Amino acid sequence: MSKRNIETQRLVLRRWRATDRAPYAAICADPDVMRWIGDGSTKTAKQSENSIRLFECAWQRHGFGLFAIELKATGEMIGFAGLSLPDFLPEVELGWRLAKHHWGRGYATEAARSALDFARHELVLQNIISICQVGNTASLRVAEKLAMQLDRDTVDPSCGRPVRVYRSRRS
Repeated sequence: MSKRNIETQRLVLRRWRATDRAPYAAICADPDVMRWIGDGSTKTAKQSENSIRLFECAWQRHGFGLFAIELKATGEMIGFAGLSLPDFLPEVELGWRLAKHHWGRGYATEAARSALDFARHELVLQNIISICQVGNTASLRVAEKLAMQLDRDTVDPSCGRPVRVYRSRRS
C-alpha cells in the first residue's frame, strides 16, 4: 500500500487528514459540483465525513483509493482524484471531484493523470475505467485528455441516469 504523496507541478495528491473534513463537506454541499454525481443530490457534512472514512478504508482494504488534492502554492485541499471500485461494475474506476472555484484550470486532468500513472506503475493495473454521466462535458473532456477511449454507454443502476464508460488499457 502506497503511503507516499504524489506531486505534480501544481498539486500534491495525498491521503486524507482530519482538516479535510470541512473543505470536503463544502465541496459536496455545492449543487453545481454534485449535479453530475449519482442522482445529483448534495451531501450533508456528516455524509461527507463518512465518505472520507470509506475512502481511507478502501486504502486499507485494496492498497489504493481516492487521494485528497492539495494546491502546492497554498496548501488548500481542493477535491479528490484517484481510484475506487464502483458499486455496479467489477472494475477499477479513475475518478475526480473539485471545488467549483477551481474548475477550468486543468487541475482535474493533472491530478487524474497522476492517479492513472500510479495505477499503471505502482499497482500495475491493466484496465482502468472512468464513468461520466452523459451531459457532464467537463469530465468527458478530462477522460479524453487522458487518452481514454469510449467503451460503452450504460445506466447507473443507483440513480437510473445514463453514463458513458471510458477505458484505458495498458499498452
